[in-house]
Amino acid sequence: MRVALAQIRSGTDPAANLGLVEDYTRRAADAGARLVLFPEATMCRFGASLASIAEPLDGPWATGVRQIAERAGTVVVAGMFVPADTRDGRARVTNTLIATGPGVDAHYDKIHLYDAFGFTESNTVAPGREPVVISVDGDAGPVTVGLTLCYDVRFPELYIELARRGAQLITVHASWGTGAGKLDQWTLLARARAIDTTGFVAAVDQAYPGDEIAALGPTGVGGSVVASPVGEVVASAGDDPALLVTDVDLDAARKVRETIAVMHNRTDHLWRKAESRG
Repeated sequence: MRVALAQIRSGTDPAANLGLVEDYTRRAADAGARLVLFPEATMCRFGASLASIAEPLDGPWATGVRQIAERAGTVVVAGMFVPADTRDGRARVTNTLIATGPGVDAHYDKIHLYDAFGFTESNTVAPGREPVVISVDGDAGPVTVGLTLCYDVRFPELYIELARRGAQLITVHASWGTGAGKLDQWTLLARARAIDTTGFVAAVDQAYPGDEIAALGPTGVGGSVVASPVGEVVASAGDDPALLVTDVDLDAARKVRETIAVMHNRTDHLWRKAESRG
C-alpha cells in the first residue's frame, strides 16, 4: 500500500492550514497514495489559544477535510482540536485525529498527554480513553491501521494493544518539541515501536518552524520517518516541509510477524491475571 506523509508547517490560521491539507492531499493522490498522513496540530500550531480555535467534529474545518478526502478518493488523517470540558474554570479541548475518506469516518483523541519537559498539556487538553484502528482499502484488500499522537509514542503498551487489534501499520502524528537529543529520540522511538509490534510505523511530524516559533512550545522538528517491522528506516524527511511517499510491503510485515513471534509469545496477560487475583 502506498502511504504519504505530509510534513507541513502549520500556522495559526485554520483556513490556511486547510489549504495545505488540500494541496498535499491532491499531490499525494496524484502519486497513488491510498493513505495521507498529516501531523498533530494541522488545524492550528501550538502556541496559539486552542480553545478559541477548536471546532466540533461536524464543524467547518473537519467538514473541509472530509470534502478534500472525498474529492481525492483517498483516506486522510489530520490533527485538529475539539471542544471538551473545563478544568479549574479553563476550557479544555481534545487533541484529536480525524480520519476520513473511502469507507472511513473515525477519530482518535490523544490518550497520553504531554505533561513532561516543562509542559503541562493536561491544563488545556482533556485525555482520550480508547485506542482506535481504522480499515483502509489497500492494493490486496483492507489494511488495519492504528492511530496515535505524539507523546503516545513513548508508551509501547498502546502500540501492543493496537497490534492486538490487528494493526499492520501504526501511524504517529506529532508536533515534536525541540531540544538536545529530541530528534534522535523521535526517530528511535518510531523504530522501537515498529520492532515492538513487528509492523510498520509511519511517523509524521511538523516541519521545523524556525527558532522563534520553536521557542513557543512543541512545534515540530521535522524528521518524519517510516520504519519497517524490523526497525529499518524505509523513508525519511529532513526538517523542511516535504511530501514523503512510500510503499509499505504488508506481505513482508506478515512474514516478519510470523517469524519474530513476539506478539504470539508475549506473557503480559499472565501479569494481568496475577494482578486481578491479587
